[in-house]
Amino acid sequence: MYTAPVSNRLHIGIFGRRNVGKSSLINALTGQSLAIVSDIAGTTTDPVRKSMEILPIGPCMLIDTAGIDDIGELGKKRIEKTRTVLRKTDVGILLVDPGSGFGEPEKEYMDLFSDSGVPCIIVLNKVDISDATKLEKDLLGRDIEFLKVSALTGKGIEDLKLKLIERSPASWQPIPLVRDIIKEKDIIVMVCPVDSAMPQGRLILPQVQVLREVLDANATAFVCKDTELKDTLSSLKKKPDLVITDSQVFQDVKDNVEKDIKLTSFSIVYARQKGDIQAFLDGVAAVEGLSAGDEILIAEACTHHAQPEDIGRCKIPTWLQNYTGKDLNFEVMAGGDFPEDLEKYKMIISCGGCMVNRREMMYRVEKAKKAGVAITNYGILISYFSGILERTLEPFREGVIGFNTAKALAE
Repeated sequence: MYTAPVSNRLHIGIFGRRNVGKSSLINALTGQSLAIVSDIAGTTTDPVRKSMEILPIGPCMLIDTAGIDDIGELGKKRIEKTRTVLRKTDVGILLVDPGSGFGEPEKEYMDLFSDSGVPCIIVLNKVDISDATKLEKDLLGRDIEFLKVSALTGKGIEDLKLKLIERSPASWQPIPLVRDIIKEKDIIVMVCPVDSAMPQGRLILPQVQVLREVLDANATAFVCKDTELKDTLSSLKKKPDLVITDSQVFQDVKDNVEKDIKLTSFSIVYARQKGDIQAFLDGVAAVEGLSAGDEILIAEACTHHAQPEDIGRCKIPTWLQNYTGKDLNFEVMAGGDFPEDLEKYKMIISCGGCMVNRREMMYRVEKAKKAGVAITNYGILISYFSGILERTLEPFREGVIGFNTAKALAE
């Protein structure tokens, strides 16, 4: 609640062979002894994530990975985990030890960075104790740019921070949730149902983040449950400029919000910030072509204890089968899990993605596109069921290329 959410931090992945000093580099970048440092190769096993505020970069997520040259069956599994980090890496550091040189493992990862579209910085570590002259000549001969640092003494660390800022893609900066669609003195009503899936004693992250943006815009927010919405609206002296609701109560909310009042949902707000709202809009049309026995993937970006009223595991499957009248098969994947092979799925339905960065969500969208599998978002799908798809996209009209498609679908 008091720090930047993980999903809004610059994700910096640190890759390299075993014992090149990845953990030491994290300690040098942060100025703290956060990562375990050992002369024993393979100390870091699974990827380790550390949220930090690093000046002058800002809020970051540093990801320490296992060695790209790990060995044995367990080592292969560790390397697989390391590769999945690329899905959420905004900018990568490939750390090289002058003693071991720049060989096949490094070349392979250079290709992976290139194929994934991840900007990469080659960093020569341990220059305080190793002669890097031969390696420097080798890299210069290949026209490969690099920096020299010593994680032990701190030499070159400030230059590396500046290079991280320079190489970070503009796309990592979070797209506004609502700041660009509301203005000062607007009245915003936020509808937050309280059911068994609601965490005890607090709001969920999307509600908190949207509320903060409303306040930052010098607008006024009214927060109520869906059961209190009618009374809340009646108590206002003027109509609200926008109502933002939890998608799962669209059916009730739309009947209480006059049609001249803009209406959308937290999930649709996140569809724009974290993913590709156009792809989600195109994907929802696949609902009409579903057949009995089709496989549907419910892709959740976080892990939580499923409740009887769980939106992804219970409500959406029920609504989708009722809408289509077809007996469909559903598979749920949560957290960092996402299938490598999407061939068997007819459709992917994604959550809003509040707990992951845009890089991870766009990886999933692009993977679905390449596989030719329709992908949509909880909020867009539910608004489609509720017959208000065009209305819920109206606040973002200028940013939705296929707005006319939404209108046609709604009709």
